[in-house]
Amino acid sequence: MSKELEAFLEYILVTKTLSKKSVEAYKGDLLQLEEKFQKPLISLDTPTILSLLSEYKNKRTLNRKLSSINAFFDFCYKEEFLAEKTKIKSAKIPKLLPKFLSYEAIQSGLSMIDRSTWIGKRDYALILFLYASGARISECLELSLGDIDGEWLYIRHAKGQKERIVPLAQVAKDAIDEYLGELPFEKDFIWCNYKGGKLSRISAFKITQKYLGVSPHVLRHSYATSLIRGGADIRVVQELLGHSSLLTTQIYTHIQKQDLKDTVDVCHPMAKENL
Repeated sequence: MSKELEAFLEYILVTKTLSKKSVEAYKGDLLQLEEKFQKPLISLDTPTILSLLSEYKNKRTLNRKLSSINAFFDFCYKEEFLAEKTKIKSAKIPKLLPKFLSYEAIQSGLSMIDRSTWIGKRDYALILFLYASGARISECLELSLGDIDGEWLYIRHAKGQKERIVPLAQVAKDAIDEYLGELPFEKDFIWCNYKGGKLSRISAFKITQKYLGVSPHVLRHSYATSLIRGGADIRVVQELLGHSSLLTTQIYTHIQKQDLKDTVDVCHPMAKENL
């Protein structure tokens, strides 16, 4: 291993305080190049590096390795191991539409829940809440009783410490009230496991997987998709989801565009014509 690579690994471990797992990932990506060409990584030019990376057909894997390489070269430039800054452009990855469920699919899953027990009422209320609020599962599991005030939900444990207020559908509020009315524990938080402790992310995942076959985050996507399809303004959706950047929210506009295309393909007579 070259001295520059050793210095970089020490830097990201000690100064940047990256996890050992992350450091090992960087080490694996970068050491692969040095061992392949039997030269210090700092001496390799861009065409030589790309010749090895061309073996990777998966663009996400390619970009991960490029990220490691660019971080290393950036470090070398700042430490004056290199006279010129080198950066290799990442490969363009087509945006994937987020997975989501239709309202009918969610209703079908809800109908499978046995609501004769408080556990069943909890599962029913949890799924309704996630779909009605668009909350992240981490935000959901930190909710306390005082965070729901009438038809408003106060999300105080938001990503990036950005609190927000969103309206909560009455049907979800009613389901939560019914669940809490039979909860055999007195707690300040809302979502309990069978022992009376806080519901974990793993348990929440098992609940949505059991009845809907998806992770809790898909219900957040489903919430946003329903709003966009219903004609909601993209900036309103951004505010409801708590996205700091509109670019993050704009992925959902691709769904709207696909809906328009599908409508034209089905309804317009020229869509089926071959000229």
